[in-house]
Amino acid sequence: MRTPTELTGWVHTYSGKVRDLYVPAEDNAVAKAHGDVVLVVASDRISAFDSVLDSEIPDKGRVLTQLSLWWFSQLNVPHHVVATAVEDGVPKAVHGRAMICKKLTMFPVECIARGYLTGSGLIEYNEHQTVCSLPLPAGLVDGSRLAEPIFTPSAKAEVGEHDENITFGAVQQLVGAQVAEELRERTLEIYSRAERIARSRGIILADTKVEFGVDPITGVITLGDEVLTPDSSRFWAADTWEPGKAQPSFDKQYVRDWLKSAESGWDPKSNTPPPALPAVVIERTRERYIEAYQKLTGEEFSAV
Repeated sequence: MRTPTELTGWVHTYSGKVRDLYVPAEDNAVAKAHGDVVLVVASDRISAFDSVLDSEIPDKGRVLTQLSLWWFSQLNVPHHVVATAVEDGVPKAVHGRAMICKKLTMFPVECIARGYLTGSGLIEYNEHQTVCSLPLPAGLVDGSRLAEPIFTPSAKAEVGEHDENITFGAVQQLVGAQVAEELRERTLEIYSRAERIARSRGIILADTKVEFGVDPITGVITLGDEVLTPDSSRFWAADTWEPGKAQPSFDKQYVRDWLKSAESGWDPKSNTPPPALPAVVIERTRERYIEAYQKLTGEEFSAV
């Protein structure tokens, strides 16, 4: 993983698979004016099979940030974004891929809503006819639309580890019954609203992951992290959706497919780091992210 960018007025505190977090330095008066905040910078890093690759996807961090900001404006829910402009304290070096955000006390739960059956949910369904222990009707296949969206949480894992699907009962044990119910309700509301918006633009939102935390000042449960991006959601083209097979998605599918191919010479189950991506895979993945942004927002993507 590359060394995070040094930013004047900010101190790096943490790096995830994609995002780098900074807190204001002592002399950062502009950032301090916003209260207890963090600077969230989306890099161009890309991960697959729980590994962060050395290869990066140009403009990916800008797409993730700009798409998240667009979705925050569409969703009528409290969120963590405070500022995105240089004059408000965002360093010019990361403008367009960075947000100054409220520092939340995050819940240790990945809140996932599924409207379609695929991925890890399909694996569990094929074994037990359940997803996160929720029973589903017989006869469903890869890509089947569910009768109604379901809440299928997972426990957060460290970088390099795989998130583990858990039951709603486990969420109640982690955060309490009342908070668990609110997390489920908010997650499904966000999914339902976003699914309608995406569908109106010819995109199917198969599932999505959101994260919440508590605003320490107001005590309000607040939407944090990124939201409804190709890294946190499965987007499919509505006009090619066909249950019974894997659906082409607007994300890092090209990366995963190449890494699994004989050409890469890499075994995802091995302990060896993944190889560098060919230029054509990098460019096609970049195009797919930008296409998702443009189809959903109706706006041209600008790297500036």
